[in-house]
Amino acid sequence: MLQYRPVTLWLFFPILGLFLSMALYPLAIENNKKPHAYTYSKLHATNGVELHVLKTKPENIALKAIDKNVTKTGLYGINGGFFYNGDLLSIAVTNDLPAKGEANDYGTGWYNTDVSRGTLVWDEALQAFNVQIVKHAGELKVTDRNHYWAQGGVSMKLGDSMGWEAQMIAEEMPAYDENRLRSAAAYDTLGNVWLIVTPTTCTIEQFRSAILQNIAHGQLVDGIFLDGDGSSQLMSRENKLHGDGREVYQIMQIMK
Repeated sequence: MLQYRPVTLWLFFPILGLFLSMALYPLAIENNKKPHAYTYSKLHATNGVELHVLKTKPENIALKAIDKNVTKTGLYGINGGFFYNGDLLSIAVTNDLPAKGEANDYGTGWYNTDVSRGTLVWDEALQAFNVQIVKHAGELKVTDRNHYWAQGGVSMKLGDSMGWEAQMIAEEMPAYDENRLRSAAAYDTLGNVWLIVTPTTCTIEQFRSAILQNIAHGQLVDGIFLDGDGSSQLMSRENKLHGDGREVYQIMQIMK
C-alpha cells in the first residue's frame, strides 16, 4: 500500500523565496533606474498651505517638453511654465536650445509670451543662480551660452517684501488673488534648487508666505512662480500630485 508523506517546510520555503526573488527582480531593477539624487519633503505652513518639495542640484535638472500629465510620464519632477494648446508660453531653454522646436520660434520655449517675466537662470560657468526679467531667451545674460538653463515663470522677489506684489501683477500672474493650486521653483544660498507644489487651493500671497516660512530656513534667495491650478503637478518616488488630471506640456525634470 502506497503511503503519502507531507512536503517538509524546509524544502518549501527556499523554493518560495526563490520564486518571490525572481518575480520582484525586474521591479527592483526598474526602481534603481529612477532618480535618487534628490530629497522629498512634505511641509505644513501655519496658514494651512501644504507644500510638497523636491530639492536637488541644478546640474540634475532638465527642461523637457511633454504632452501628458506629469504623473503619467514616468519622469520625476514638476510642471514647468505656462502653455496654451500645446504651445509653450514661458522660456524653457538649455544652452540656447528651446525645449520644443527651434530658437526664435513661437511656442517652443524661447519666449515669455506677451510680457517680460521672471526667469530662473542657472549659469553653469559661474555656478550661480539668478532671476532675470526678460521677454525672450536672446535677452538672457549668461557667461557661456553653451552652459546654462533658464526656466520662465513670474518673479517671486523673495527678498522684497514691499515690491514683490506690484512686480508679480506687472508680469500678469494669472488668478493671483484667487484660491488655486500653485507651483514654483526657487534656489538657496547653498546652490540647491527647490521644486515646490501645493495641493492646497490658495492665493499667490499665501503660497509665497508658506514658502518663506517653511523652506531652507532663511537660506532661500529667490525664485519664480510656475503654471498653477490644475497644471500644478509633481512626480517622485514618494508621492504623486496630478493637479486636475490635465495634460501639461513642459516638465522641470530631475534626471538622476
